[in-house]
Amino acid sequence: MTKQKFLYGLYNDDDIMIDGIKAMQSKGVKVNDAYSPFPIHGLEDVLGMKWTRLAICAFMYGLTGMMMAIIGINYFMIIDWPMNIGGKPNMTFLQNMSAFVPVIFEFTVLSAGHGMAITYFLRNMTLPGMPARNPHPRTTDDHFAVELSPEENASHSLEDLKNMLKDTGVVEIFEKERITKFI
Repeated sequence: MTKQKFLYGLYNDDDIMIDGIKAMQSKGVKVNDAYSPFPIHGLEDVLGMKWTRLAICAFMYGLTGMMMAIIGINYFMIIDWPMNIGGKPNMTFLQNMSAFVPVIFEFTVLSAGHGMAITYFLRNMTLPGMPARNPHPRTTDDHFAVELSPEENASHSLEDLKNMLKDTGVVEIFEKERITKFI
């Protein structure tokens, strides 16, 4: 487990924060992350974040759920306990496929939704018992925070970084130590 110090700037408006990030980046400062109580359109482009692969995971979970539903329905309704429903005997899976489509669809959606939620929590380390990454309690209410790493911005001194943050219209500047890697 490694700890690293970070410098945070707290803003009270999202537009001021985005303008501040752009101003700092124009001076060669690397901004690690931004914390917000709600999603901000275009923030990922300003920070240079890569596109998420969560949709690929959702597709794989949905495919897995669909296969589990097909195998389960085939076993329950055709092999294990064949039923005569409404005068229509279940001789083969394909013969009754249209009756099974709603169940297959719903199980596909259920598996994709649960798989995405679990993957999201694991990827962002937000499961119960995991340490919180939120730098300040007000970022869940009405303030916005920008995270700078003095180690990654070694060309600028800590005082230079603080002065640049002050020039962007921050409400508060503070330092905090955070766990960056689990070994």
